[in-house]
Parts: sequence; C-alpha cells; structure tokens
Amino acid sequence: MADGHESRWAERKISPRRLYPDRPLVGVGALVQMENKILLIQRADEPGKGLWSIPGGLVEVGETLRDAVRREVEEETGIPIEVGELIDVMENIVRDEDGRVKFHYVLIDFRAKPASEKIELKPSSEVLGACWFTPEEIRKLPLTQTVRRLLRKIGIQV
Repeated sequence: MADGHESRWAERKISPRRLYPDRPLVGVGALVQMENKILLIQRADEPGKGLWSIPGGLVEVGETLRDAVRREVEEETGIPIEVGELIDVMENIVRDEDGRVKFHYVLIDFRAKPASEKIELKPSSEVLGACWFTPEEIRKLPLTQTVRRLLRKIGIQV
C-alpha cells in the first residue's frame, strides 16, 4: 500500500513534456489479472495523484505498444507479464480552470497475466503502492476515471 511515501511526493515535479503538452501523449496500461484479483497501483503523480489505477506509462520512441506495456508494468510493480488482447483505447484530457489543456493522453489498455508463478510485488519509487485486489475490494478504493471505465468495460461494476 502507500507505505508513508506521501511526503516524499509533495516535492515531486511533473515532467514539462507532460504538463500543457503541444500534442497528445501515447500511454499504455495493463489490466493484470491473477485468479480473481487485479493488480493496481496508487498513482504518485498527476493526473490522478493518490488514486488507484492499472500500471502503465508512456510509450518511448521506437518501442512497440506491447514492449512498452511490459516494460512499464515491470518498472512500476516488479512483475513481468504476458500481454494479451487489446481491451480499449481511450482519451484522458484534463483542463485547468482557464480551460487550457493541462494533460492529454491517448491510452491503450491490454489484458495481461503474470509471466510466471513466482510473483513478488516490488513497487517502484514511481508509485505510492501496488497491490492485488478482488473486485469487491476495488469497489471501496478511490479510482481514476479511466480505470473505472476500463473495469466497467470488462464487466466489473465500480
């Protein structure tokens, strides 16, 4: 869970590339499932700081979507994954109080499962926490709007 990292993140700066971008940024995420549990991370940065979401991040130049999602999930959680089918493509556009676009992401989300039976979560410093949750537990969490939409798309009502 959060492990008391919150004070450390108060000073964390948002990358200039992400804040008030001149074009949409491409992000990938993985809905990692194991038995009846889903892997979620608690976001350390805006948008959605402090909320729970699926692991993922930005695609790097020259990287395939599937390679990017594998890299990002392992970086954030320590879990190597096998990437499955595409679930959804969505947008996350956040405007400031003046109506300017503060964040703009095109998000591409895949199903995934752990690549091995040996699973040990090792959350990175990029997240406040990482944990496996049942759908019942997820309903009690503060979630990002994009993960709410994704979970509803696969039939989990949150």
